[in-house]
Amino acid sequence: MQLSKYVILLCLSLILINCGDTNTSKKTGLSIDTKEKSLMLGDTLNLSITNPKNLNITNVSYQLDGKPIDKNTVLNDITLGEKTITATVNYDDKTETLTRPIKIYNNIIPIIYSYEVVNTYPHDITSYTQGLEFYNGELFESTGQKGESKLRKVNFDTGEILKNIDLENQYFGEGLTILDDKIYQLTWQAKRGFVYDVHSFERLSIFNYGTSKEGWGLCNDGKTLYKSDGTEKVWLLNPDNLTEESHIEVYTEKGKIPALNELEWIDGKIFANIYQRNGVVIINPKTGGVEGVIDFKPLRKLVKQHDELDVLNGIAYHPERQTIFVTGKNWDKLFEVKIKKR
Repeated sequence: MQLSKYVILLCLSLILINCGDTNTSKKTGLSIDTKEKSLMLGDTLNLSITNPKNLNITNVSYQLDGKPIDKNTVLNDITLGEKTITATVNYDDKTETLTRPIKIYNNIIPIIYSYEVVNTYPHDITSYTQGLEFYNGELFESTGQKGESKLRKVNFDTGEILKNIDLENQYFGEGLTILDDKIYQLTWQAKRGFVYDVHSFERLSIFNYGTSKEGWGLCNDGKTLYKSDGTEKVWLLNPDNLTEESHIEVYTEKGKIPALNELEWIDGKIFANIYQRNGVVIINPKTGGVEGVIDFKPLRKLVKQHDELDVLNGIAYHPERQTIFVTGKNWDKLFEVKIKKR
C-alpha cells in the first residue's frame, strides 16, 4: 500500500494547525510567540514575548500544561496533542499572565504492516463485537446493542459459548479487559462500567466515568487500564478505584486520529481499531504517537455478507501463540493472523 493511500484510508490528510497569536492581550499587546507554525515531538519551542509597546519587561516564566519549562525547551518525554503554554510576564511592577494553545504532532511516519491469516474459526454471527481479550488462554468477549449486550467466555476453536450473561436492556455493552481475575466492561453512553469475577461472572461493582466522553474500548498493561471514548483520547484509569488519572492524545505526524474504538495491549504498545475504517493503529502509550497501521479491510470480504454485517472490531492477542485474533460486528468468522512490516 502506498503511503498516500494509507493517508486516505485513515483520513489523516489534515491541515497542519497554524498556531498564530490568538491570545494577544488587549491591554498591553503582549503575546507569546513560538516562532513555529507547527510543532513535532523533538522540536525546540523557542519561546519569546511579542512586546509591541516596548514595555519594560523584567522577568518572564513559562509553563506547558502547568509544568515549568524553559523558553528553549525541547519537546521530548511529552505526550502529543493539544497543549497550553502559559507565560507570566513581569513589567513596571505589574504582572500579566498570557496563554496560547499549541498542538504537538508525532515526528515519524507510521510503518505500514501487512498480515497473514494463519487460521479461521467460527464466530457467532449475532454478536455485535465490542471487546475481545484472552486471559489465561481463554477468550472473553463483550457485545453491544441495547437489549442484546452480553459478556461471554467463548471456545474460540468451535465458537461454543462457555459462559454468558446478558446486560440489562438499558445498557449498550462496549469494550472489556481483564486484570487480576477481574473483568472490566464498559457501556457506551450510560457513563458507567461493570466489574465482574472472571470465574463466576458475578458482578462485583459498578463504576462511573469521569471526564471521558463515552465508553468504547479497554485494555491494560498489567497495572493500568487504558480506555477510549470515541475521540482521539485514551484515558489512564487506576484499576483500584477506576478514576481517570490522565490521558494521552493519539496523533500522527499530520494530525489526530479520532474514533478510537476497541483496544488491545500487545508487547508494550496499544493496538486500536479505528471505527468505520476496518484498520488498526499501533500507538506508543508514552506519547500517543502512531507508530504503525494495519489495513484489515480485505477480511470483511471473507465473511458472510448479510444485512446486519458491520465493521471490523475486536482485537485479542494470544501471547503463547504470538498471534492476533480479529473479528467484527456480526461477523461469522474469527481470524487468527500474524502481522509483518511491508
